Amino acid sequence: IQMDALKDKRGLIRDYVYETLKKNIMELRLEPGRFLSEKELVEMLQVSRTPIREALVKLTQEELITTIPQKGSTISLIDLQHAEESRFVRKTLESVVVREACERLSKEQVLHLQNLVSLQELCESEQNYGRLFELDEEFHKSIMVGCGRARTWRLIQQMATHDNRVRFLRLASDSDWQIILAQHY
Repeated sequence: IQMDALKDKRGLIRDYVYETLKKNIMELRLEPGRFLSEKELVEMLQVSRTPIREALVKLTQEELITTIPQKGSTISLIDLQHAEESRFVRKTLESVVVREACERLSKEQVLHLQNLVSLQELCESEQNYGRLFELDEEFHKSIMVGCGRARTWRLIQQMATHDNRVRFLRLASDSDWQIILAQHY
């Protein structure tokens, strides 16, 4: 039983390190091109090297980190071609799923979407673009999952790392807020 508890704790630490690093990369607190050393991350996050290494492997697979053996890791630059391809896939799939949603979503699911839009309006008035980004993702995910398209949502997310970084920059510059809310209505 103690091994299971240790395994669970190790998994929680690994997930914490991964989520923390990803959030900081996506929100550009760890800026593109920045060098990351394991030592720096160990000190920053107060964890051992193993969960740091595991998180870096996963972030490399998601194209958020570029790792060069014996040299270290850097935050990947935003690849605009990847962002555009991701945007194309997302727009194409979402346009089909939104049509399905109009026929399939229950009143409760529609109410949930309306609540998300209300929360987004609040974020817009408070200029909280970090939370607006999270609510925007939740809005789109709710439509996909509500239509039985959870795997489609995961596919979109696998491709979305560069596009999400561009979207976050746009929200931070306050250029898309009203457009996003109008589209969601």
